[in-house]
Amino acid sequence: WEGAVDEDGRKPSIWDTFVQARSGPDGDIACDGYHKYKEDVRLMYEMGLDAFRFSISWPRLIPSGRGPVNPKGLQF
Repeated sequence: WEGAVDEDGRKPSIWDTFVQARSGPDGDIACDGYHKYKEDVRLMYEMGLDAFRFSISWPRLIPSGRGPVNPKGLQF
């Protein structure tokens, strides 16, 4: 869902590495929720949904896997 794999301090995850190793589509853009979350929320509201399950990539929150939290990842 998230996409934006190389923006605002996010580093690659094991999944990013795995899909890049294969030929064909990858998750670099995905559904682009990173950029389209406001539109997604509006569409869910219009559809009458009352819940939405999502996840945030750990490398967006803690890019090196240990150490400081990425403020932009936390803001997202």
